[in-house]
Amino acid sequence: MTAIRLMLRAGLACLALALFFTNAYAAATDYRFELVEPEIAEGTEAIVAVRLIDERTKVPVSGAIIFATRLDMAPEGMEAMTTAVEAMPSTEPGVYRFRTDLGMEGGWRFKLAAKLQRDAETVQGELLLKAIP
Repeated sequence: MTAIRLMLRAGLACLALALFFTNAYAAATDYRFELVEPEIAEGTEAIVAVRLIDERTKVPVSGAIIFATRLDMAPEGMEAMTTAVEAMPSTEPGVYRFRTDLGMEGGWRFKLAAKLQRDAETVQGELLLKAIP
C-alpha cells in the first residue's frame, strides 16, 4: 500500500513539474503581431486585420484579449492625429479585425496590447501600415 502511495505522489509531482515548465517558458517576446495587409484603402470604413503569431511554433494564436489599441499618423510626423478603432468579429483563427477611419492617405502606426489566457505578461505590438487612395 505504501509503494502505491509513493508511486502516485511521484506521478503527481512529475505532472505538476511538466505543467509548470510548459508554461514557464512562454514570454511576451514569444509572440508577435503582423499585418495581414500592409496597405489599406483609406476611408471611413477601413478594416485593419492583424495576426498574432506564436514565434516558437509559427502558429496563429486565437483567444487573445486585445485591451488597448491606438492608431495614429506618427510615421508622417503627426503622432497627435489619431483615429478611433473598433474591434470586429474574427473570421479566421488568430486574426483580429478592427474597423477604423483612415481619413488621410499615408503612413499610420497601429499599437496593440493583448493578454493571453495562459500567460501573465502583456503582448505588445507596433505595426506600420499605409493608407492608399
